[in-house]
Amino acid sequence: MNIQHNRAIDKPALGNRPETSGPDELEKFIYLLSHDVRNSARALLEVPQWIEEDLIDLGYPVEGALAENIKLMNTHTRRLDRMLVDLLTFSRVGRKQTQHTVDLEEAVQMVLAQISLPHGFTVNTDLAQLSVDMGERDILTLLGELITNSAKHHHRDRGSIALSARRDGGDLVIRARDDGPGIAEKYRDRVFEAMITLKPRDEVEGSGMGLAIVRKIVLHYGGTLRWCMEADDASADLEIRLPT
Repeated sequence: MNIQHNRAIDKPALGNRPETSGPDELEKFIYLLSHDVRNSARALLEVPQWIEEDLIDLGYPVEGALAENIKLMNTHTRRLDRMLVDLLTFSRVGRKQTQHTVDLEEAVQMVLAQISLPHGFTVNTDLAQLSVDMGERDILTLLGELITNSAKHHHRDRGSIALSARRDGGDLVIRARDDGPGIAEKYRDRVFEAMITLKPRDEVEGSGMGLAIVRKIVLHYGGTLRWCMEADDASADLEIRLPT
């Protein structure tokens, strides 16, 4: 990161320094750091491939432990890149976008066109031709995280995700339900924390940021969220309320 000052600034005494660690400053720092580090991470993604190509050109077979080590490098670098992408998404919530009316059904279709939903998963909608006043990027991110998080943490290689919406007084209520393994009650608050996964990262692809991003978007627009499951083994059922 190259930061230049065009004019000299007198350094205040330590006890009189202005406050620069507020939420906006922190999020700006996260954004800049994630952006710059990701450039390096993307370059690192290419290094194992170059090593493999060079070894093959020199007549060395890439197999056994060597092949496993190169595969491990690729796995961890992709994981780092995914984490940086999600940190960027987290830091951009509510920023640099115009709030306007977005049709929910159209938004879901846009999301499905952008993501790679695993084969065998379906998304069913009952959105009652409703719309929401939000930044377009935020509503697409919200719906995308709800869908991909359900598929990612499913215990089978096929399943269904249901998205519904209704008006309740002055609120828009969005419900996301799936037929997956659910979340034990003792973990239901914790899963909204950043970088939290309930399974080892070698078992579940992702950075543990999905529901943290969902929570941040909902709170940014003055909304609330709650789990609606009654039993520990019930499939995930999340209700989001957004004021209109």
